[in-house]
This record gives sequence, structure tokens and C-alpha cells, in this order.
Amino acid sequence: VQLQASGGGLVQPGGSLRLSCTASGLILGPYAIGWFRQGPGKERRGIACISSVDPTETSYATSVKGRFIISRENAKNTVNLQMDSLEPADTAVYICALRWGRVCTLDVGPYDLWGQGTLVTVSS
Repeated sequence: VQLQASGGGLVQPGGSLRLSCTASGLILGPYAIGWFRQGPGKERRGIACISSVDPTETSYATSVKGRFIISRENAKNTVNLQMDSLEPADTAVYICALRWGRVCTLDVGPYDLWGQGTLVTVSS
């Protein structure tokens, strides 16, 4: 069972990227999924999560609210993170994680399965 984040890259300030979290050996639909990021020399922090109780139940960190949208594509067994109006402060490794539960949280602790991250660099 593995999670994998993809879609990172280099983008100019104000640009957009869409990250995807996919799974092998596991169906994502029944579980809460979170997106986290870890900048250089910084702690890992939760930025967005989506519950499975109600797929519209989401939560965002203040720093990304209004710019990022998390969503499920159950047919593709994927959870996406659409990131718009990117800023240099968004530069980080982005990691998705799964919780063996249905309600999401932005806290790191409750997540049980972590994928490898994808690097997002926002720079001109």
C-alpha cells in the first residue's frame, strides 16, 4: 500500500499547479486525506484536508484559504489539490497522507499513511 504525490514543479508567482495524490493497493474514497507541506528548515504543516463522511467537508489552513482547493476524483482513485495565486512562501515539499478514519484534520499526528512528496518551487 503506497501513496504518491505528483504534479509539483517550478512556477512563477501568481501561477497555478495541480497536485495529485494517488494510491496503489488501496481505495482512497472511504478515508480522510490531508495535504501537508514542509518548507526548507520548517515543520511539516497541514494545509488542506477532505473528509469521507461528506466529500464536501474540507478544511484549509489560513495561509492557503481562498487560493487552494482540495477535491476527490473517486473514479481515478485520486485526491487533487488545485493551487492558484501561488506565492514564493508556498515553496515546499508537498505530501499527501491518509487517515484510517473518515473525518479530516490539519494536525499531523492522526494520519497513518504518508506518501513521498512532490516539490513545488514558486520563483521568478
